[in-house]
Amino acid sequence: METTFPFIPLEAAMELAPVVSPRPLPDHAPARLVEAFFAGRNRRTLEAYRRDLEDFRSFVGARTVDEAAERLFSRGHGEANALALSYRAELVERGLAPATINRRLAALRSLVKLARTLGFVPWALEVSGVKSEAYRDTRGPGPSGFRRLLVVLAERTDAKAARDVALVRLLYDLALRRGEVVSLDVEDVDLEAGTVDVLGKGRTERVRLTLPEPTKAALRGWLAVRGTEPGPLFVNFDRAGKGSRLTGRSLCRIVRGLGTAAGLEVRPHGLRHAAITEALDLLRGDVRKVQRFSRHRDLRTLNRYDDNREDLGGEVARLVAAGA
Repeated sequence: METTFPFIPLEAAMELAPVVSPRPLPDHAPARLVEAFFAGRNRRTLEAYRRDLEDFRSFVGARTVDEAAERLFSRGHGEANALALSYRAELVERGLAPATINRRLAALRSLVKLARTLGFVPWALEVSGVKSEAYRDTRGPGPSGFRRLLVVLAERTDAKAARDVALVRLLYDLALRRGEVVSLDVEDVDLEAGTVDVLGKGRTERVRLTLPEPTKAALRGWLAVRGTEPGPLFVNFDRAGKGSRLTGRSLCRIVRGLGTAAGLEVRPHGLRHAAITEALDLLRGDVRKVQRFSRHRDLRTLNRYDDNREDLGGEVARLVAAGA
């Protein structure tokens, strides 16, 4: 994706900023602010923000995140924004996805907003994110691709196969996000009632979803292997992290590996895409009903799925070409 943001060296960005006298911060203020910034966030958001601030720490060459925050806070309005501008340009230069760049900048803006709210700085971080394209591929591998993954898994009889069947079933049958899947604990699943309690994206409370019979059977098969003792529902089998909670990255690796074995290119979110597109097909584009399934907050997101599903732009293009 092309971008209009050139790389601006840190030194050049500093020269562009007006020279102001930095305001000294109280002792230990940055550390307290960082601690307050992390407090009360759910585990997935916390992990993401920690990675984001750690990346900023590396960029400014600080020893700790607290030290990086102090460098940002103490610069004053112009210099702090120049630093953030240089950081944005460096992220673009590294070829990171717009969503990643925007999340990292959002973490910095939120940190400064907290500092401003608490009276440590009188200014805000105003560097905006980069433009990201709307969903380009909302179809995923489709129902046929999902069935090919199940065929690959049916040829295996190991414990990992039982786990992986349950994983892909949740990703497709319930259109769960990878973070929602790996955050599940055993106590979130009630096979007798046929439900699972899912902590959705950006939510603070779990929502109860009904399990279809094939999904319930897959979870029952996995729990027969794993056991029903409390803890993470999905665990790692690798030697280094055996028994620990499966991570989002590991889930990506598992799904991509299954896709390769099936002759497909598949990722976890692709299965969610496929499920939502299939739901729109089955319900003839009833986005209101499908919204209950996909749990999208913004109906406009589902409209993009529906537009891509029907290829309205392609239909018009064919009519125009025919008329010429």
